[in-house]
This record gives sequence, C-alpha cells and structure tokens, in this order.
Amino acid sequence: MKKNIPNIITCCNLISGCIAVVCALSGSSLMALCWIVIGAAFDFCDGLTARLLNVSSPIGKELDSLADDVTFGVAPSAMLFYELSVMDYPGMLEPLRDWIPYSAFIMAAFSALRLAKFNLDERQTTSFIGLPTPANALFWGSLIAGSSRFLESSPYMSVAMIAVILCFCYLLVSEIPMFSLKFKHWGWKGNEVKYIYAITTVLLLVVFRIQGIALAIAWYIILSLIMNGKKAGNA
Repeated sequence: MKKNIPNIITCCNLISGCIAVVCALSGSSLMALCWIVIGAAFDFCDGLTARLLNVSSPIGKELDSLADDVTFGVAPSAMLFYELSVMDYPGMLEPLRDWIPYSAFIMAAFSALRLAKFNLDERQTTSFIGLPTPANALFWGSLIAGSSRFLESSPYMSVAMIAVILCFCYLLVSEIPMFSLKFKHWGWKGNEVKYIYAITTVLLLVVFRIQGIALAIAWYIILSLIMNGKKAGNA
C-alpha cells in the first residue's frame, strides 16, 4: 500500500486537471484556475511523499508527466480556447474566428514536449532549462481569470494573445536557464535572487490579487533572463 500512496496523489493531480478542463470549457475560468492550483499542490506533494517514503518508481515518473500535461498543458489550453472563442477579431481574421481558438491546444503539445525533455534532462536537478509547465499554466490561468474584460476590450487583443501563446510555447522548450525556488540552505548569500523574487511575489499578490500570479510569472521570466545576462557578461 505504501508504494502506491505517491501514485494516488498523482492521480488526484490528474483528476484536478480534468475538472479544470471541464470548468474552462464551460467558461468558469476562476474555478478552472482554482483546480489548476489544487493540481499544483498535489504535484508538489506526490514527489515529496515518494522521497519521504523512499518509494520512487519509473511508473510514478511516467504517471506524473501524464498528470502534469493534463493539469498544466490541456487545462490552460482549454481556458485559452474558450477565451479565444468569445474574443473579437480584426476584420481580416474574422472569417477564421471558428478555427483560430483551436490554436490554443498548441500549448498542450509544447507542454508535453517540455515534460518529456525534463524527464530525460539530467541538468535540471537544481534549476530549470526552459519555463516549467506549472508556471506556464498559472500565468495563463490567472491572466484569463483575472483580466478577461481587458482581453476582450479590443479586437487586436486576440492577435496579441496568439503572439504571446507562441512566445510561451518557445519558452517551454527553450534552452534558457531559469532558477528554481529550491533552497539548499536558508542563508541570504547564494539565495538573494530567490528571496527577492519571493518578497516581490507576495507584494504583487497583495496588490493585484489574481492578476498578481501572472505578473509574478512574468517577473520570474524577466529575472531569469537578467541572471543569464549577468552570467554571460561575467563569462
């Protein structure tokens, strides 16, 4: 029984993702975001539980990737699909409005590619190469749940959203190093960026609430790029 506990938690992540998809396709973006967050909590706990019980297994790793693609790939794609279905389009794109929303599911495919790369990449034990799928899902979930009126304010917002979707698809599978929030120790030295990010994230959440999640993910990407620029300059 003990060896199945992490897999049960992973399945809870998968179920959360399925519920998020249903909520997304029915237009309940806030509930979809809530279930993505719940799935993220299960995703954190399954690996932690496996390590604590010392019952890590290859099947658990594969199951975890499947659950993650549903919760952090298909669910945000479903939210994007619904949002693109109700947005206005510029005149030249209006004839394609019935087809354009399906482009959202490109995100699910790139999320699957990202997860497959992560499973095989031994460089990502203490940091990430490319944007993690939970961060991507939380960005889109909070953006749609908290800013739907803004996104629907202009026909050209649909064009901007498609451009950002493609940008995030690239980030998912890119070779851009991104820092992890895992702490080896609690001292300031060596953890400066992590503490700065944690403090600013709390401030963003207090001030902007739901939208603060999307802003925090954007800040995470920018901060990672700044760190990479400094490392390249010192090399």
